[in-house]
Amino acid sequence: MRIILIILTACTLLSSCKAGMDYVRPETQIPADYKEANIWKAARPMDNITKEAWWEAYNDSLLNELERHVSISNQSLAVKEAQFRQARALVDSTAAQLYPTVTLGATVNRNRGSGNSSGGSSVLSPQSTLTNYSVPAALSWELDLWGKVRRTIEANQAGAEASFAELEALRLSTQAQLAEDYFQVRALDTQRQILEETISGYEKTLQIIKNRYESGTVGRADVLNAETQLKTTAAQFIDLGVARATLEHAIAVLIGKPASSFTIPFMPLSFGTPDIPYSVPSELLERRADIAAAQRRIAAANAQIGVAVAAYYPSVTLSPSSGFQSGVISKLFSWPSLVWSLGASLTQTIFDGGYKLAVTAQARANYDAAVATYRQTVLTAFAEVEDALSTHEILMSELRVQDEAVKSAEAAATVAMNQYKAGIIGALDLIVVQNIALNNKKTAAVIKGRIMSNSVMLIKALGGSWNDTWKY
Repeated sequence: MRIILIILTACTLLSSCKAGMDYVRPETQIPADYKEANIWKAARPMDNITKEAWWEAYNDSLLNELERHVSISNQSLAVKEAQFRQARALVDSTAAQLYPTVTLGATVNRNRGSGNSSGGSSVLSPQSTLTNYSVPAALSWELDLWGKVRRTIEANQAGAEASFAELEALRLSTQAQLAEDYFQVRALDTQRQILEETISGYEKTLQIIKNRYESGTVGRADVLNAETQLKTTAAQFIDLGVARATLEHAIAVLIGKPASSFTIPFMPLSFGTPDIPYSVPSELLERRADIAAAQRRIAAANAQIGVAVAAYYPSVTLSPSSGFQSGVISKLFSWPSLVWSLGASLTQTIFDGGYKLAVTAQARANYDAAVATYRQTVLTAFAEVEDALSTHEILMSELRVQDEAVKSAEAAATVAMNQYKAGIIGALDLIVVQNIALNNKKTAAVIKGRIMSNSVMLIKALGGSWNDTWKY
């Protein structure tokens, strides 16, 4: 009994001990500001936009509806969410190891002696029977003197937090991918509208040329060139359906619907990017879920080093037991039937062939890899923000020039048509000018689609949330 009390006293004194070092976030290079920040328009706070629904800034009701289905129906998110619940359950199961294990049982034994036994020291006389009733209770408790279990809990807790961060990172990535695909569909619809209007214009041009041909003013070649131009443009219109269908099917997968039952109505792009607020680079570490996940993986790896170091120390297990035992069931729970025992064990590995040393080295290497992954994730995050900021300004400048090119090309096409009617130029010259106008319009539509997609990429690069970061 005195030994047990001494052990319990020592446990109390050592309960705060944990092998290994406590986690400290590794240092990483953080610039004071973004290189491209001077070209971005500062945005007003958008208090009316919730943190989770960043896409509402685009004021597109259909996009809002599609985005709401991502968290509900996307199967990749469902897998990640289940993995997070699994990680959280692992924390609870590990925490249970801090407490003793108590077992309770009930047994009945009936024994008969051998008829050929000579008796002697035998418990049972020849051919006699004996019934024994027992209700044993046992307790086993491996004391966490060196913090092995607590470090394991710490590692699993950090792993669960990393799993949650990865879930949020996947959610944002899926939402951003949907928005990108959606705006690309709208950009294709804009091109489709341009081609429809152009085909209508080319049909009128063809009719004018046919009239001139019938009057003998122009030759058959002019008619054939105009027909070629019309059919080529019609083929371009049809070809847009391939890319649009592919994007539509991709969006169906993102929102968890069969591609065969999902359709996006025709709607040209309503161009206009929201004012997106951005923070200083140091705040990016708190806003981006992938950075948070990488950081929690470091914390988990650091705790695993403590688990490996704790294995070097001896383990202490308490194993008291008690219960009732009697040959008469009516007296089973009486005081004389009480039995008990107290026990404790201390074990220390003397030789393991270098196993613990290797496990510790593995844990330290895993920690170093986690640190490197974290730093690489941070560098990538900064680069993605810089890319999105610079791309926005470059594309906006390109669009301004392209819009001027469209105006000039349209004016040239009008002049060319008048010159053709006046007989100053031939049909081939007219067709060349008209094709230039068409190509410039299509290019402008493509640039607008890229600008909208890039604005989504900027939101994703900044972490997706407008206010404080998520909390586990």
